[in-house]
Parts: sequence; C-alpha cells; structure tokens
Amino acid sequence: MARILIVDDDPSLLRLLSLRLHYEGHTAIEANSGAAAMALLDRELPHLMITDLRMPGMDGLQLFNAVHRRFPLLPVLMLTANGTIPDAVAAMQKGIFGYITKPFEGADLMREVDRALEVSAALGADMPGEEAGESWREAIITRSPRMEKLLAEARLIAQSDASVLIHGESGTGKELLARALHASGPRCQEAMVAVNCGAIPENLVESELFGHVKGAFTGAVRDSVGLFTSAHRGTIFLDEIADLPITMQVKLLRVLQEREVRPVGSAKAHKVDVRVISASNRKLEDEVAAGRFREDLFYRLHVIGLSLPPLGERREDIALLAHHFMRSLSQRYAKPIAAFAPGALEQLSTASWPGNVRQLQNVVEKCVVLCTGSLIPVSLVQSALTSQGAELLPFDDARKEFERDYLTQLLKITHGNVTQAAKLAQRNRTDFYALLARHQLESVNFKA
Repeated sequence: MARILIVDDDPSLLRLLSLRLHYEGHTAIEANSGAAAMALLDRELPHLMITDLRMPGMDGLQLFNAVHRRFPLLPVLMLTANGTIPDAVAAMQKGIFGYITKPFEGADLMREVDRALEVSAALGADMPGEEAGESWREAIITRSPRMEKLLAEARLIAQSDASVLIHGESGTGKELLARALHASGPRCQEAMVAVNCGAIPENLVESELFGHVKGAFTGAVRDSVGLFTSAHRGTIFLDEIADLPITMQVKLLRVLQEREVRPVGSAKAHKVDVRVISASNRKLEDEVAAGRFREDLFYRLHVIGLSLPPLGERREDIALLAHHFMRSLSQRYAKPIAAFAPGALEQLSTASWPGNVRQLQNVVEKCVVLCTGSLIPVSLVQSALTSQGAELLPFDDARKEFERDYLTQLLKITHGNVTQAAKLAQRNRTDFYALLARHQLESVNFKA
C-alpha cells in the first residue's frame, strides 16, 4: 500500500479523502496548504500527491510546478470543480497525471489513484522503498521512517563482508532483514543458508554446522558437508544464536577466526568463505554479563549491530501489513474478500502486538478463513484479537506441547517401536525413554 499526500484547504474534504484512502489500506498524510505540503515533502516523499487546484496562497498548479522540479516522477492528481476543468486540462499538458472532478464518487477516486500508482511503479518513480533496484527488500513491507532509516543503513552494510548481529523480538522479521542484507550484497548470486540454533539437538549441533564423515557416530551412514560448507561463498544466517550451547560457542569462534571447518570424525579441515549474519531475540550483552555467552564470540559476531523495532513502535505499518496479508491470504484460500470493514483497521492499529508481525499475520489469517462476505467485519477482528491473546502460550508450555506431539507422531509412525523412533529422533534409547516418561507416553499403546 502507498503513502499519499492530500493537499486541500477544505478541512471536511481533507478528512473525507483521508478516511477513504485509509479504508483502502493506504497511509494518508494531510496538508491544508501548498506551503504545508512542501514542508512535509522535505521530511518524507510520498508515493502520490492529490491536491486541490484552487487554494489560497500557493494554488495547486504552483504547488505542482514546485514539486515537479524536485521530484519529476512523483505522480500528482488534481481535484477540480466543473468550472475549472479547462485549467485542469492545461495542467495535464504540463505533466500532471490526471484530474478528478468535484463532487466525485469514491470508486472514481480510487480508480485514478490505482492507475497513478501503477504507472509510477512501472516508471520506477523516486519513492521510498520502491525505486528501481529495490527488489532486495521487497519482502519487507513498511512505510515507517524508523524502518526506512534502518533499511538504508542495511543497504550500506550489505556491501561489506562484516559480520552483522540483528536484535529484535520474536516475530519482528529478523530473517527477512538477513535475507535483504544477503540479496543486496556481492554474494547475492550464491546461497544463503539459514539455521535456527535453538532447534538443533545439542548433540547434533557440531555435525549440522560443520558436517561429519561416514561412521563418525551412530547413525552417520554417509558423509555430510554441513551448513557452513553449504554456504561457501554465500551467507550463513545463525538465528537465535543465544541458544547455542557454550561448548559449541568455542568451536564456532575458532571457525570464524580460522575460516575453516573440520567435519566430525575427520582429521582434515578445509577452508570456507562465508558471510556471517546472526540474530537473537535476547540482548547478547546481557547474555555475556550473565556468563551464558562468550564475550570473544560476541565481539566476533557484533561487528555491526542492527535493531528491529517491535510492531508497537511502527504502528503506521499495521494497516499496510494487514492489507498485504489480507490480499495474499484471500488468494490462497480463494475467498472474494475486498477489504476490511470501516473500523476494523482501527481495531488492529490500536491493539497491542506482543507477537509482532507474525501475530498480526495470524490474526488476519483467522479473519480471512472465517469471513463469509466481501468485507472483514469489526466483530471478527475483535474475536480474532481476543482468541489470539488466549492462544499465545508461555514459551515453556508451547515447547512441551510440541515435544509431546512430536513424540506421539514418532510412535505412531513406528507402531510403538522405541528403537526405530529413537533412531528417527537421532536420540539414544536411554534419552528417548526418559522423554517418553516425562510426557507419560507408553510405547505399548502404539503397537499395531
């Protein structure tokens, strides 16, 4: 969705236009004069400007001339009364994109707005986040000045091979930012390998990261190159790096220092050329202070730090993201949903989002799934927000639920054969029996 600057000296019309654009998922910026509009443009460039023709002081045509000199690709729509149509036509000859005659229908307005935005995108207009060559960050949907500043910094950082540490709460988009860094850098033609350090069993971390040779341990039936080698000449993304066991931190530090890996069970090491991006939802400085993370590894990873703001600190993005999710999910579920009903976006914009963008996506998905009409009603948004809050379990409880479900599935697949189940889980029988006991699961109940 787009940022649209509206300029009109009539406060009623200004508010009406703003509400209509907001309803369609756009961000409206209001200015009551040409001078006020120019001041806003000095701070941030919109994707489209809509201005009245007749205004006191600087009129719409004078405003267009001033804007056009500085931003020649910025599309401008002119609002005009019947009596000033000839003036509007003359203005179009000077480069104004189009005009809308007052009074106008909302559908007519949006038709012109959509047309202007499509054409400007095709031209590669000089706009935040959407100019030519900005495909590297296309998955990051934002109009937040704070996020735009962060992305501008990221673009500069991407050109180097310096290690980057990304901090942000769960659900803020740390992996998306990491992929944007990779896509914008000199290694973009090579692979980016992402690994969640907290999701690998402790006894398998070294093998997963650095590889192993056949026979190195029980279950090693073939050679494995490991994730670092898979990322050779590309980027490795170490997500939730704070969850890496302290014993593995030493080995990772050596790999980063020597730029070589030695697979488990091998006597030979080989060079690897990788760019390292890591991320954590916990502040590594605090983990270092608590003795849970090595200080030398922290400084090796934290050559450059980037901090992603939580969704609650970029509220201007909530409506934008909600519309994006609504449209993509409507397509996925083949549902003819056109928009949120009046008031629904306000509900989303004022809600607290402890789960950040991921939680917002979940709420919108639930709304899309349960919606029976072309508009998502306020009541459905309220219900989805309430249930999401209730469904968000504490982390430890969520992990226990996952673990029990995982063990249950293993026993079902193997028909209660503990040896086979333990092998699939890459655990020894003793550990596996302990897990079953912890969750009060009896293998005999799964026998065929």
